[in-house]
Amino acid sequence: MRRRDILTMIGSAAALTLPLRAQPLTVPLIGYLGPETPEPFASRLKAFHEGLAESGWVDGRNVAIEYRWARGQYNRLPALAADLVSRKPAVIVAAGGAPAALAAKAATATTTIVFEMGGDPVALGVVDSLSRPGGNLTGVSSLSVEVSRKRLEFMHELLPSATAFAVAANPTSPTADSQLKNLHAAADALGVRLHVLTTSDEQEFDAMFASVSQLGVAGLVFTSDPYFAFRSQRLSALASRYGVPAITQSRDFPNAGGLMSYGGDFTQSHRRSGIYTGRILHGEKPADLPVQLVTRVELFLNLKAASRLGVTVPPSLISSADVVIE
Repeated sequence: MRRRDILTMIGSAAALTLPLRAQPLTVPLIGYLGPETPEPFASRLKAFHEGLAESGWVDGRNVAIEYRWARGQYNRLPALAADLVSRKPAVIVAAGGAPAALAAKAATATTTIVFEMGGDPVALGVVDSLSRPGGNLTGVSSLSVEVSRKRLEFMHELLPSATAFAVAANPTSPTADSQLKNLHAAADALGVRLHVLTTSDEQEFDAMFASVSQLGVAGLVFTSDPYFAFRSQRLSALASRYGVPAITQSRDFPNAGGLMSYGGDFTQSHRRSGIYTGRILHGEKPADLPVQLVTRVELFLNLKAASRLGVTVPPSLISSADVVIE
């Protein structure tokens, strides 16, 4: 064999092996859009990754994930969503409430989006219907928004002689008006008055709890809103400091020392969003995947907090609770 032919063969073999060394294996990319920071999302992210793994996908092994966090500044979500779209991911996960889902939808009509929220995605204009979402979106919704009025009912059951309660609402939330309408209807049925307190800034939380004490109302009911849910530790500390019985949507509140929570099971909704993301990576189309509803609603009750607040919890409420913290 001529020397030139030998050199050609060596060169060809090198050309075949170089791409395996120099070029990383291409894996699909997930863009993850979150309204907060990773820390309060930790349990939710764990559930999402578990759902993703159930569908056969593991971050760093056969899929890559890029995160964009709004860090509590929800007005940043549209720009962060647009940035994720520019990365050309296989799918965008918009988790943690309606603001992230709406920002992702506004950013693209072609990239597949899997949302996770507590409100009604049809009423919010995110999808056309639950059974046939259409377009490039599908996802998971819990019942946290729909059960806001039930929080008032639980608070009234706890404090049956009360004639007035305060309600905390985020005026920037796309579901605030509908929740307040339902709460006013519930108040009329119970024969109690409501004092609505609005805030979308954590710096105003201290003043809000101070005003609850000044109003002389029996307790504070929080509407469903991710901004409140992801600040459960702060809200719990303020409720304790001001001696205010309060109920929120997130189990994180009583787990942090607050009195009560009633809302959807966010671990299930995030796990299911991970499963849906995996199915889409396997080739399924979002239009063929109906929006899933997490119908489990949880009542958490912290008896230590009740004792600290000087509140006697009726046995009927204890028996209704899914989790009692003693």
